[in-house]
Amino acid sequence: MISAKIKEKLASGSAIRKMFEEGNRLKKIYGEDKVFDFSIGNPDLEPPKEVADALRELADNPTPGMHGYMSNSGYESTRAAIAEQRAAQSGLTIDAGAVCMTVGAACAMNDVLHSLLDDGDEVIVLAPFFMEYINYIENHNGKVIIVQTDDKFMPDFDAISKAITPRTKAVIINSPNNPSGVVYSSEQLTKLNELLKAQDHVIQVISDEPYIDLVYDGLTVPPVLKYIDNVVICFSWSKSLSLPGERIGYTLVSPNNADYEDLTGAIVLSNRILGSVNAPAIWQKVVEKSLNAKVDVANYEHRRNLLYSNIVDAGFEAVKPNGALYIFMKTPDGLSDTEFQDICAKYNLLLVPGASFKRTGYMRLAFCVSENTIKNSREAFAKIAEELRIKK
Repeated sequence: MISAKIKEKLASGSAIRKMFEEGNRLKKIYGEDKVFDFSIGNPDLEPPKEVADALRELADNPTPGMHGYMSNSGYESTRAAIAEQRAAQSGLTIDAGAVCMTVGAACAMNDVLHSLLDDGDEVIVLAPFFMEYINYIENHNGKVIIVQTDDKFMPDFDAISKAITPRTKAVIINSPNNPSGVVYSSEQLTKLNELLKAQDHVIQVISDEPYIDLVYDGLTVPPVLKYIDNVVICFSWSKSLSLPGERIGYTLVSPNNADYEDLTGAIVLSNRILGSVNAPAIWQKVVEKSLNAKVDVANYEHRRNLLYSNIVDAGFEAVKPNGALYIFMKTPDGLSDTEFQDICAKYNLLLVPGASFKRTGYMRLAFCVSENTIKNSREAFAKIAEELRIKK
């Protein structure tokens, strides 16, 4: 018989996955062009040319042992290239030993949490947040402490301060944020650093950074390493190189981290204990050769603008995201998330309720879908607004 904990999680399931399956069901009935599925953040752009070129070069010119084991932390050359890139961004001196290659950002976060948490230790998460954080923390017998952000989805420092206890081990931040798309400023990062360093014990910041290369309107993401001392970065190329299925990422411990020596060793050990052993060999080499490449960010920005226009032109409210792949749309007054979700579903418009991200009163829409899906959905938004008598 399976464990009670897993049985409970199976019963609750994932709202995103449920909507994704519902989308597939409806497409079989009504056709691809008449179902507007904004439920899942699965990048639909192909990887940049540099990735294909690197993969082809490695396949055509294999070196002995190319597919064998390497250090559990990954290839030295790959880690050195990442360290050099992050050093240039932050102005810090970063050694390859700060980096551990992982099977995506999910593995990276589990490695860090496994390294940090004793039973009952607390991790603060800032809502709204990617719901899998709860599973990751509880997977290592930690306790999730949810702190709401302000009305602009920025950190509420008073609330964070009140949530800190002697058992607080870490705070997870995610900028650009899934689901809101907000980007934390350098001033906010500095303030968080000051708040945490004023405590009577070390509190780590776990910076989840899969979207740092997906920002719009000429914005740049302040390098967390420059502004926060006790930080561990968890990165993935799933979004920046459009490689979600290849599962390749890394952790990076700041050279200013008070627990640098212990953490770098613990993460490598945890990477082995949790079953990864090492990140995929060939993909380490591919990303090393493609380190400065990016997907077509302008394409995503264009689609963000189209979807945002559909929403606000129909009379609904939303925060225009500065980054990531999502719009967090406000649920009309008087309706719960699930009630509004059900109304949208009548018009084959599939959204994920904000409750899934621990922020009710909102719906998440992923704009990494085809441009045709976004354009064709415009009429659905208008019809829903008409049914609800939304005033423009």
